[in-house]
Amino acid sequence: MRIGMLTEGGYPYLNGDAGLWCDRLVRGLGQHEFDVYALSRGPHQADTGWVDLPPQVVRVRTAPLWKAEDDGVTYGRRARRRFTESYDELASVLCQAVVHEEEPPGSPNASEAPPAAQADRFANALYGLAELARDEGGLVGALRSESAVRALERACRAPGALRTAREARVSDLLAVAAHLERALRPLSLDWYDDVTGDGSECLGTVDVCHATSGGAAALPGLLARHFHDVPFLLTEYGVRLRTHYLGSGTGDAQARSAGGPSGEPAPASDIASGAASVRSSAAVQAPAVRALAAAFHNRLAAEVYRQAACVTPGNAHARRWQERCGADRATLRTVYPGMEASRFAEVGDSADTADPHTLVWVGRVEPAKDLVSLLHAFGALRGREPRARLRIVGTAAGAEGRAYLGHCKALAAQLFPDEADGPHAVGHNPVSFEEIGGPEAPTLAEAYAAGAVVVLSSVVEGFPVGLVEAMFCGRATVSTDVGAVVEVIGGTGLVVPPRNPRALAEACVALLRDPERRARLGAAARARALELFTVEQNVAAFHGIYLELVSRAPLRRSVRDDARGPRPFAVPAEACLPGPWPAADARVAARITPGRTPGPPPVRGASPVVATEGAR
Repeated sequence: MRIGMLTEGGYPYLNGDAGLWCDRLVRGLGQHEFDVYALSRGPHQADTGWVDLPPQVVRVRTAPLWKAEDDGVTYGRRARRRFTESYDELASVLCQAVVHEEEPPGSPNASEAPPAAQADRFANALYGLAELARDEGGLVGALRSESAVRALERACRAPGALRTAREARVSDLLAVAAHLERALRPLSLDWYDDVTGDGSECLGTVDVCHATSGGAAALPGLLARHFHDVPFLLTEYGVRLRTHYLGSGTGDAQARSAGGPSGEPAPASDIASGAASVRSSAAVQAPAVRALAAAFHNRLAAEVYRQAACVTPGNAHARRWQERCGADRATLRTVYPGMEASRFAEVGDSADTADPHTLVWVGRVEPAKDLVSLLHAFGALRGREPRARLRIVGTAAGAEGRAYLGHCKALAAQLFPDEADGPHAVGHNPVSFEEIGGPEAPTLAEAYAAGAVVVLSSVVEGFPVGLVEAMFCGRATVSTDVGAVVEVIGGTGLVVPPRNPRALAEACVALLRDPERRARLGAAARARALELFTVEQNVAAFHGIYLELVSRAPLRRSVRDDARGPRPFAVPAEACLPGPWPAADARVAARITPGRTPGPPPVRGASPVVATEGAR
C-alpha cells in the first residue's frame, strides 16, 4: 500500500508533537510505502531538522503554516465572482452556525436552517474555494482582499445573524478574515493533483490518506477525498475542536455542547498542538472574533468527521467528544497510543526493591497537575505514616510551570519543615523535588522504581502517559478520576475524585499499609499495559484499518510503477473479477452498476450477483 501521512507540527520534525508515535507506526509497517505531507508551525521547527527516516518513507513534502506569501494570482471577472459566491456562503454559515447552537429555539436570533443543511452549505463553500484555488493557482491574495472583509460584514449585518456578530467592529472583521486566511492556507497547496509540474506524485495517487490530527492537517485529506475519492482516515489523540474551545476562552457553553466538562482547561498535549498561541491572544480577542472562529472550527470538525471513512480516537474520553462534535459512531474505532515497553522491562520484571514508605509523582510540572492538592494530601498522610516520603520528579513546562514549581516548593517548605533524627543530625525535608537525569533518578524507569506507590493528582488529563509507564514498571497507582484514567487503569489501581486531598491521602495510606495488595495491583497493571498499550498493538490495529479501507475503496484507476509493474493494493482485488456480471434483468444490472449498459442476457437458473463496493 501507499499511505499519505498528513501531519501538522509533528512527524518528521525532531520536535514534533505526534512525531514519536508516527515514527513507530511507519517503522512498524515496513511492507508499505509512506508519503509524508507535513505542515510546520514555525521557523524554529523547520530549523531543527527531521528525524532519521526509514526507507519506507518514499518522499516528504512540507509547507509552512506560519507564513503565506502573496501568490501574485490575479483573478478575472469569473474567478472573482466564484470567490465572492463561495466566501459569502462560508461567512453566512458561520454567523448562523453559532446562533443555532447557542440561541434557544424560538428566539428572535435562532436560525431556521437545520444542522444538516448548514453542514451542506459549509461543505459547498469550502470545496468551492478549494476548486477555485486549484483552477487559479492560489487563494492567499483573495482571502486577504477587501472582498473577504466585505463578505464578512454583509454576513454579520444580515437578518438573523448572531447578536455578537452584529456588534462586530471593523477591527473584529479584519481579525476574523486573518484567522480564516491562516486556517485555509492548506487549500492553496499543490498537493491535490495526480502529479505536480515537476512530475512528482501527489495525494491523488495514494491508497489511503491518514491525518494524524484534526484541524489544518485534516484539510488535505478532505480535498484528496473530494477530488480523487481517496479513503480518508483521521486519528485524534487530542480533539482539536475541544482544544480550540478550551484554549481560546470561548466559554463553558461551547465546551459543554461538545461533551466536555465545564471549565476544564486544555490538556498539555493539546496546548502543545496549537492551543497555546490561541489562548495567549484570547484576552485581546473580541466576542465576535471568538464566536466566529469557534463556528468555523465547529463546522470544519463536523465536515472532517462526516467525510472520514474511519476515525480513531486514542481513548473513550476523546471518543465521547468526537461523537458530540458530529462523528458517526459507526466510523469510530478506539486505537490506544503505542508506547515502548522495553525500556521499563527490567524494572517490571525484577523484584520490588523500592522503599515501602515512598510515594512517587512523575510528570511535567504545571497547574493542571494539581501538586498543591498532592502536598496537602501528603500532609494528612504524614500524620498517620510518619516515615512516609514524597518524591516529585519532573521539569517545569514554560514560564507558567516554573512559577507553579516555585509556589509548590514554597508550600512544601511551609507544610513540612526540615526534620532531624537527633539534636546533632542534619535536617531533611520529606518532600523532594527532582529531575530525570539527577543522581537519585538517572532514568525514567528508575524514577518509577524508587516508589512503592505512584500517584497522579491531575485535574485534567487526556491519555495519561505517565500512568501507563508506571503500569509497565509494575507499580500500584493512585489516580484522580479525570480524562481517560479509569479507562487506562481498569481495575488495577485506586481512583479518587480530583481536588480531594483527603480521599487521595486515604487511598495512599491503604496501599502503603498493604504490601501484598500493592504487589497484586502492580502485577495486574503490568499485564494490562502489555496487552493494550504497546507499540505492537498500535501498529497491528492501523495495519488492519489500512487493509479494510483499501478493500472497501471504489476503483479509481490502475496505478502503475514503472519499475515494478502494477502496485499492489492500488486497485482492490475484487474490482478485477473476470467475466460479465449476471443479472435477473436489465433493471437489476443497471442498479448494480449505475451508468453502465446492461451486459449479455443472464444465464438461465443463475442467481443475480450483487457487485462488491470495489466494482462500482
